[in-house]
Amino acid sequence: MQIHILASGSTGNAVFVQMGQTKVLIDAGISNRRIEKGLGELGIKVSDIDGILITHEHIDHVKGLEVLTRKYKVPVYTRCRTWKNMNCLDKIPPECIKEIENHISLGGLDIIPFNISHDAADPVGYCIYNKNRKIVIATDFGMVTPAIEKALACADFIVLETNHDIDMLKNGPYPQFLKQRISSSKGHLSNRQAGQVLARIPLKAHTQVMLAHLSQQNNYPALAEETVKNILTHSGLTVDKDIILHRTYPQRTASLVV
Repeated sequence: MQIHILASGSTGNAVFVQMGQTKVLIDAGISNRRIEKGLGELGIKVSDIDGILITHEHIDHVKGLEVLTRKYKVPVYTRCRTWKNMNCLDKIPPECIKEIENHISLGGLDIIPFNISHDAADPVGYCIYNKNRKIVIATDFGMVTPAIEKALACADFIVLETNHDIDMLKNGPYPQFLKQRISSSKGHLSNRQAGQVLARIPLKAHTQVMLAHLSQQNNYPALAEETVKNILTHSGLTVDKDIILHRTYPQRTASLVV
């Protein structure tokens, strides 16, 4: 099993997952050239991808989709309303446009989307299952709902948003309207919120968590890790034993291979 976060942050997002022989890309929010380069460095061809899952229509999640689909004809799965609100829809080859509502099977994977709270048409995270393993992709949401907690529960591997440090956002250079958007229930998850949800959900032993979608202005990897670690430790969990944290970056690949 492999998870490679090619990019994660407000400038673009793309996550490659391989479970068994099935390969999927979650979001294509960086250029096709960067996707080709990032996968190529891992020895993977874009043409080998079995499907692309889109979480929502914002540009930092679909930027490379037009070129990628025209060049490689990879099927793309997302919610119907997300397709309707995607600016590049008319440039995607019709044969690549696939809808996913409650479940799809793709190769050896069972994929179940779950609703998240974000300012998009119909945003989702994804639970990806293969045999007895479960990966959860959960970014771009401003509040933790029961549906999100249920999705995160008992996962083996989680890609979880730690977008901002609350104090850095409050005291940072963003205009007030943008600060309010980010910290709203339809914005982005803070380091503190991420730590709190990890501390209260049921966990498998040695759950691995990749801290993702960090703001370059309002966070940094060491701070996200420290904040989450402190919350987990105070809740009685042992970091690096009960739960293992991994940093991610906006401009370089972060990998987890098991």
